[in-house]
Amino acid sequence: MGGSTLSLLHDRTFNYTGDSQAQELCLYLTKAASVPYFEILEKWIYRGIIKDPYSEFMVEEHELQKEKIQEDYNDKYWDQRYTIVQHRIPSFLQKMADKILSTGKYLNVVRECGRDVTCPDAKEILYTLKERAYVEQIEKSYYYASKVLLDFLMEEKELVARLRSIKHYFLMDKGDFFVHFMDLTEEELKKPVDDIVPPRLEALLELALRMSTANTDPFKDDLKIDLMPHDVITQLLRVLAIETKQEKAIINADPTEVALSGLEAFSFDYIVKWPLSLIINRKALTRYQMLFRHIFYCKHVERLLCNVWISNKTAKQYALHRAKWFAAAFALRQRMLNFVQNIQYYMMFEVMEPTWHIMENNLKSASNIDDVLCHHTSFLDNCLKDCMLTNPELLKIFSKLMSVCVMFTNCMQRFTQSMKLDQEMNRLSLEHGTMKGPPTQSERTVEQERKRLTSKFLAEHVEALQSDSGFEATISKFDSNFSTLLLDLLDKLSVYSTNDCEHSMINIIYRLDFNGFYTERLERMAIERSQKAAA
Repeated sequence: MGGSTLSLLHDRTFNYTGDSQAQELCLYLTKAASVPYFEILEKWIYRGIIKDPYSEFMVEEHELQKEKIQEDYNDKYWDQRYTIVQHRIPSFLQKMADKILSTGKYLNVVRECGRDVTCPDAKEILYTLKERAYVEQIEKSYYYASKVLLDFLMEEKELVARLRSIKHYFLMDKGDFFVHFMDLTEEELKKPVDDIVPPRLEALLELALRMSTANTDPFKDDLKIDLMPHDVITQLLRVLAIETKQEKAIINADPTEVALSGLEAFSFDYIVKWPLSLIINRKALTRYQMLFRHIFYCKHVERLLCNVWISNKTAKQYALHRAKWFAAAFALRQRMLNFVQNIQYYMMFEVMEPTWHIMENNLKSASNIDDVLCHHTSFLDNCLKDCMLTNPELLKIFSKLMSVCVMFTNCMQRFTQSMKLDQEMNRLSLEHGTMKGPPTQSERTVEQERKRLTSKFLAEHVEALQSDSGFEATISKFDSNFSTLLLDLLDKLSVYSTNDCEHSMINIIYRLDFNGFYTERLERMAIERSQKAAA
C-alpha cells in the first residue's frame, strides 16, 4: 500500500519501455494511483500539514509537545516530531525525501506560531516519467519554506539579539554587571544552599541588572536564577559519563557529604519561548550553564585571592617581613592569582570571543534552520572542548587546583583575622578629637605611645602564632601541592595539544609559563614519559 505500491507501478512502467501498449497501461495506472499520494504531498510541502488517514505517506507525525523542549535535556522535538518511514517512499521521490521532510517541518514551525503560510509557487504535482518536473516543484517549495522560517526567526524573533543577550550573562560579556552582582550577593551566596532564599537572590539580580549597562538589554527580564543540585565538576563528569562504562557507577554513587554552598550551586537560567526554543533548547542552555558555572567559580576564587592580597597589605606594617614563611605566602598567593586570571583570560579572549565571531559570521550566511542549529551547536561544543570541560582528566586536575587555592585563602584569612585588633584601635583613635575640641599635645603623645605598644604586641602575637601553629610548614605544603598539580596540568596539556592537535589549548601553557619558569621541569617530565613508553 501507499508509497511501496507507487514504487512497484513506477518500476513496471520503466521496464516496459520497449512495449508502448503495456507502458501506456502502466502509466495510466500509476498516474491514477499517485493522485491521492500527491494530494498529501502538496498539503505537506505547501502548507506544512499532514492529512494521512491510512498511514501511507512517507512522513510520519509523532505526538510531541513543543513545550517540553524547555524542560527536558534530551527532548528530540526537532528530530523526532516528524520522521521519514523508509518503506513508504516511492522510488521516484527517494532522492528528494530529506528535502520533502524539511520543507514541511519549516512551514509547520511558522504555522504553529499562528501564521498562515502557503507557498506562492503552489502548483499541482502530477506523476510523470520526467522526474525533473516534480523535483523543480519540491525544490521551489523547499527554498520558500527555509527562507520564511529563517526570516521569521532572524528578523521577527530576533534570534541573534537573543543569543547576544545570553552571551552577556552566561559568557560574562557585561563586566560591570558581574562586579555589581557579586558584590551584592556575596554574603547570600556564602550560605549553604538550603539556607538561601531564592526570591532574595532574584531581587538582588534585578538590582544589579538595573544598576549596570545590562539595563539597556531588552531581554534582561528573561534572566532567572537556578540553584543546581551538584557542583559544576560533578555535573560535567555525569554528562561526560553518559553512554560510557562508568555511567552507572557515577549515577549510583553516594551524594557527597559536603553540603554545597550557594556559590557552588549557583547558575543562571533563561526563559526562551517557541519557536526560538528550537535553537536555544534545554540542551544548549545546559551547555551555556556549564560554561557560566566554570567561569563564575574562577571569578569567585580570584576575588578570594584579591581579598587575601588586601589583608596581606595590613600585615605588612608589622615586623613580619623578617619571617621567611610570610614572603613565601605572598609569592604563592601571587602565583595562584596569576594562574586563575590567566585561565580566565584564555577562556574569555582566546576561546569564547573568537568562536563567537565565527558563529555570528556563519549565521549571516545560513540558508536554513538546520544550518543555524549546526553552527550554534558547533560553537558550544568548541567552547566546552577548548575550555577543558570535555576532558575528565584535565577537569579533575583543574578542580583540585581550585580547591588548593580556596583552602589557601581560608588559611590566610584565618591568620589575618588575628590582626583585626589594629582596626579596632584605629577606630578608638583620638586623632579627630572629641566633643570637647581637638586633641591636646599631651593626648597626642599618649595616643602615639599606645599605638606603638599595641603594634609591638600584635607583631609579637603574630610571630608567636606562626611558630605555634607550624605556619611555615603549612605554607610550604600548599606551595608543593599547588606546584605539583599545576605541573601535572601543564604536562597533560602539552600531551593533548601534540596528540590531538588542540592548538588553542597550548596557549594556556604559553600564558602560565610566560617566563619559562616551568619549562625545565616540563621537559624533564616529557623525557621521563618517553623513557617509560620505550621501556
